[in-house]
Amino acid sequence: MRVAGGQPRPKDLSKTIDFVPKRELDQAQEEVERLYKENDRLKREVERLRKQLDAALRAAKRQAAPFSRGEPKASPERPGRKPGSRYGRHACRPIPSRVDEQIRVPLPECCPDCGGKVKFDSQQTQYQEEIVRQTIVRRFDIEVGACRDCGRRVQGRHPLQTSDAVRVGNVQLGPEALTLAAIFNKQMGLSLGHTQQALRYGFGLQVSRAGLCRALARLADRAEPTYAGLGETTRQSLVNRVDETGWKVGGVLRWMHVAVSDRVTVYAILPGRGYQQSVVLLGEDYAGFLVHDGWVPYYRFTLAFHQSCLSHLLERSKKMIESGSPEAVAFPLAVRNLLQVSLKLRDRYEQGEISEHGLRTATGRLDAKLDRLLEPAHPDPANQRLANHLRHEQPFLFSFLYCPGLDATNHAAEQAIRGMVIARKVWGGNRTWEGARTQQILVSVLRTCWQQGKDAFARCVKLMRAPRTVILDLVPGSG
Repeated sequence: MRVAGGQPRPKDLSKTIDFVPKRELDQAQEEVERLYKENDRLKREVERLRKQLDAALRAAKRQAAPFSRGEPKASPERPGRKPGSRYGRHACRPIPSRVDEQIRVPLPECCPDCGGKVKFDSQQTQYQEEIVRQTIVRRFDIEVGACRDCGRRVQGRHPLQTSDAVRVGNVQLGPEALTLAAIFNKQMGLSLGHTQQALRYGFGLQVSRAGLCRALARLADRAEPTYAGLGETTRQSLVNRVDETGWKVGGVLRWMHVAVSDRVTVYAILPGRGYQQSVVLLGEDYAGFLVHDGWVPYYRFTLAFHQSCLSHLLERSKKMIESGSPEAVAFPLAVRNLLQVSLKLRDRYEQGEISEHGLRTATGRLDAKLDRLLEPAHPDPANQRLANHLRHEQPFLFSFLYCPGLDATNHAAEQAIRGMVIARKVWGGNRTWEGARTQQILVSVLRTCWQQGKDAFARCVKLMRAPRTVILDLVPGSG
């Protein structure tokens, strides 16, 4: 005879042990059967968790496409526009504001079908926006002389020049070509090799990867004063969202840090991810608001006010709910519901549905509810670890409710660092610390231009053509 789960049941003890009372024997047999069922349930649970772990490990190693969301639907909708009334708004490219070349297209002399004569009826227009693959080569004939008074060498300079070099460095990459290369490599995440190909295919411009690397370093030299100004702005900002990710320098693991304030974004590639590295970005005496993912070194900024990212806690609760046993999911469910209520409370206040007094009162109730939720001990180890983490983060969970307008997540910092994560996966990182310096300066300038809605192209060209040090208008208070 077999019990549930396919386990063999032991021989009937009533036939072999006649001195045991039948009542006790029946109880023993029921206990054995219960234990066999429990054992079978636990085996199924272990198998389920093992499959989830295998899937998670495979997903971690696989570089999925950005739009990959797991298994595809069994019956997906047909892609593209829907026919009939569901098509949506018809749209096409707008008519260009200027015409650089006008071409007359005459009628054919005879009909292409029957060969008959053709008569003119009307004239229609068609526009074509095209890229002309052309590289302009400029030659500057520079006059050189000497001062009559001090005898010092003097040479002329044209506004289109980017350097005064006339011998070894007399063949240079133009500022617009260099700016385009910087956007390809630092903002769009193309490797130097792919940037080289894009310049060659698109514009017929031949340049080596080493030449690009040196040219980008020169652009970083020009942008360094602006980068220093952005760093000072970060240290003076009321709110900073911070994050970090791994970055390779010379094949060795280093860390790229980012700080996003309301006006500027600053990156720094540093040897570690501890407090001393964060001080490089924020300064030791930073006393504003820090929004972060709960990484312990950030709490060493004792003068700052902290907001722990709710998005990380919601994601952690979601994973625990998906993988936990029926008995263990109650706690992460309660945590998730509490955090979601806090976000809805923020939205209601911003929409004017409740007053500031009502917001404070409701926030106090949330704090009290969290106290009650964390009070008992939890037999499940994962739940206990989450409870311990929440006890540490509790003073910093609802700062966004006590200070309306503060972010509840460090989503802005994660967005800013996402491009660097993609670039790291594409071409690995920098080979030298000089390359890392170029990287952090240029990505800071380009990202801040995007953040402020300013033209990065025009500003980088301005930097290269300036005869002396220029601080871009990205830095508050600069010209």
